[in-house]
Amino acid sequence: MSDTSARYEPAEERAIRETYAKGEVPKCPRDGATMTARSIGGGSFGLGYSRKREWLICPTCRRSAIFDVKRGTRT
Repeated sequence: MSDTSARYEPAEERAIRETYAKGEVPKCPRDGATMTARSIGGGSFGLGYSRKREWLICPTCRRSAIFDVKRGTRT
């Protein structure tokens, strides 16, 4: 039976974030494809906070992981 889960496991997301944080291009832990990164802004500049997030997407299986760059955590 194949895995059809649309989400990465927490350990997989952690490995993706750690690889990206080292300045390396992460590979999808499910199929090995090179992931693409997209920067996402957010928050409210008028309220004194803003977030810089990265959205890492697998072009093959379409799974993705989003994390806060400053904190290095999942959002």
